[in-house]
Amino acid sequence: MTSDDEVVETAADAAENVIFARLSVGDIDDYDVTVTFEEGVLDVDVYVKAPDASADEERVADDAALAARGAVDELFED
Repeated sequence: MTSDDEVVETAADAAENVIFARLSVGDIDDYDVTVTFEEGVLDVDVYVKAPDASADEERVADDAALAARGAVDELFED
């Protein structure tokens, strides 16, 4: 059985992996990944502030949130 903590950690790790794969650490002014999993409901919120980066911050944040949800889906498929 998968614990709630494992779900949250899996989602957060996946989101951070996308952020740091797309953006250089030096380009990131601020970021926040908030994940909750309560009563079977996953909520993922990703904020990225990297105004000097060549990548679109909003797109990176959206992709990171999608990756987090996908990672949790895979976790429950196993």
